[in-house]
Amino acid sequence: MHRSFVAAVAISIAIFAVIGSANAAAPRVLPEGKQPSDARLQPPKDLNGYFPLTVPKSKEEWTKRADAVKRQIAVAEGIWPTPERTPLNVVIHGRIDKGDYTVEKVYFESVPGFFVTGNLYRPKIKTGKVPGVLFPHGHWNDGRFIDIGRPAVRKEIVIGSERFENGGRSLLQALPVQCARMGCVCFHYDMIGYADSQQLSFELGHRFAKQRPEMNNAESWGLFSPQAEANLQSIMGLQTWNSVRALDFLLDLPEIDATRIAVTGASGGGTQTMLLAGIDPRVTVSFPAVMVSTAMQGGCTCENASCLRVDTGNIEFAGLFAPKPQGMTAANDWTKEMATKGFPELKQLYALLGAPRNVELVNNIHFNHNYNYVNRAAFFAFINKHFKLGLEEPVVEEDYDRLTRDEMTVWDVAHPKPESGPEYERKLCRYLAYAAQKQLDAIQPMDAASLGKWREVVGGAFESIVGGSLPAKSDLELAEAEKVDSGSFTRYVGLVKNKKEGTELPMVLLRPSNWNGRAVIWLADQGKSALFAGDGSPTSDVKRLLDAGFAVFGIDLLYQGEFLPQGEPAEKNRIVKNPREFAGYTYGYNYALLAQRAHDVLTVVSFIKNHPAVQPTSIEIIAVDGTAPIAAAALARAEGNVSRAALDTRGFRFGKLTDYLDASFLPGGGKYGDLPALLSLAAPTKLWLAGETADSGAIVKKAYAASGAAEAIALDTSKPEDVKQAAVQWLIKAQ
Repeated sequence: MHRSFVAAVAISIAIFAVIGSANAAAPRVLPEGKQPSDARLQPPKDLNGYFPLTVPKSKEEWTKRADAVKRQIAVAEGIWPTPERTPLNVVIHGRIDKGDYTVEKVYFESVPGFFVTGNLYRPKIKTGKVPGVLFPHGHWNDGRFIDIGRPAVRKEIVIGSERFENGGRSLLQALPVQCARMGCVCFHYDMIGYADSQQLSFELGHRFAKQRPEMNNAESWGLFSPQAEANLQSIMGLQTWNSVRALDFLLDLPEIDATRIAVTGASGGGTQTMLLAGIDPRVTVSFPAVMVSTAMQGGCTCENASCLRVDTGNIEFAGLFAPKPQGMTAANDWTKEMATKGFPELKQLYALLGAPRNVELVNNIHFNHNYNYVNRAAFFAFINKHFKLGLEEPVVEEDYDRLTRDEMTVWDVAHPKPESGPEYERKLCRYLAYAAQKQLDAIQPMDAASLGKWREVVGGAFESIVGGSLPAKSDLELAEAEKVDSGSFTRYVGLVKNKKEGTELPMVLLRPSNWNGRAVIWLADQGKSALFAGDGSPTSDVKRLLDAGFAVFGIDLLYQGEFLPQGEPAEKNRIVKNPREFAGYTYGYNYALLAQRAHDVLTVVSFIKNHPAVQPTSIEIIAVDGTAPIAAAALARAEGNVSRAALDTRGFRFGKLTDYLDASFLPGGGKYGDLPALLSLAAPTKLWLAGETADSGAIVKKAYAASGAAEAIALDTSKPEDVKQAAVQWLIKAQ
């Protein structure tokens, strides 16, 4: 280590007189009992947080951000890369003639054996191509079959929420009827667990609360299980894919004008609306009602998914549709502050993109949560304008003859219900995993071109799942350190601070007097204390590195060492206060602990690289006692700034974990080839790898060969008790 580093530390850091003596087995930065002042020690964010939109400074900045958010949505919902569009096998039957429009019963397969169900409303008189409207409903009782009854609708009429006693009893029929009367084709389809969509039950899809041991199996699992989360299988993802396939169905109808496609829904239907519109470019008009907000993001399990809203939220999701026409409504619910919080930023974004008049807010906050007659009228006016229907304004919704449940249901003797229940749920999850694996197998890296695709798909997925990046030099500082000269090496103890992220990492540096310029980050479950024996001296393996001229860095990653009262490593992720045992409520808003620890590694890599007094010739990592998954995640995001890494995976797999709160759990970690595929993203970093066989490490070797660095990877077969020594020896000999 250069002498200037010692001077820089002495000038910028307060020296502790007592803490960290040469005989302390685990040198501390902070006084006993005090934790780092780290923002991540605050309660984790949940769906009731605050989710503002930061308007970008340029179109280019927004384009880059929007692409990342669209990918994050697709990854979170299990549809990255876009799944194979299998045959829909559409069935349309039971046509009912209502005079000026018709209603038909529809079902089709979004994936083989999994059915989307609904009703298709068509105008009787059509001239040329006509617009299409998708209508995903929200959490209204009985969904498509809703009938609130005469007493309830009369109350709505009195307050001005509805107009007609008959037709007003079903807001979910009123909208598609009026769309058809306006000359549009409207497909009104079921949410999972509602009306005819009963292959997965309402209780499962919308009321799930407790983990089911019988559905938690690494070989055959159900939704909401750790295995489903590791493979990013969720009710929300299935509903979004149903919406994508519903759009496929609508566009396949011969009378549909593909340039005029709208999607609208309220509440949970608003969630589906903004997500479909945000990721599917075929939608041309979007109208999410009573959902877009900086406040509550959607309370149902069907509106949440792991990874979905980490560092983003519904306002930004709505912004993805800009600059295309988008309307939205607010009510006396979580959307009531939209006029001052959220909508002004959306207006700014639309203005930045050259279309300030294309976004509208209907601010009827005197009504409670709704998609009532008044707000439906706003939607009809919106499509009349943007579809250029030429109808007289205002467009007035007239009464209609409600259909009964029996008239609407798609299932009958000639069209029997499909299989359902727990065994079908397992079957569906198996199929989704099989289909995802089939897509990965087709893009395995064989050469430079296929490696590029692999990195786009797998690397892109893990970028969304793991997050993090190398902090800028200006965001980092070293504080509160002490220095002890032990003769052959000097020990420095301090806090590495990331000012932008609000994180603080207790760190120890052992710098030999014969430093060769190489810096090794030693990762361990025990944090920086793993560098020391009971008498406070370096362990034999660390001493070998010091004797060979290596500087060794030890870190207390989040919830290691000084982050904990007794220094014991955390065995669980923290969860939000929501009592329902659903991973999406926690991981949908917060990175997993493993990902946060990988961010810590990136912080230290950037600190070592950028500190003016360090200037190493190489930065290297050793992780041989259970921290290999953390190291792998960091390597995938390190942008080539780590020269060498020695890792022992111990055969670990994200997809084998049986507890979604396990400290090593990573949502999505099993979907994209698990730990070996994550390691493949490190190529061409020189890698020594233990814990894998020739078969299990094959994808890593393929990626290295495709990158032109086949010789940069070494698979080690040492006995477990010899792995640490072998890893150290490899680093010492590596050139």
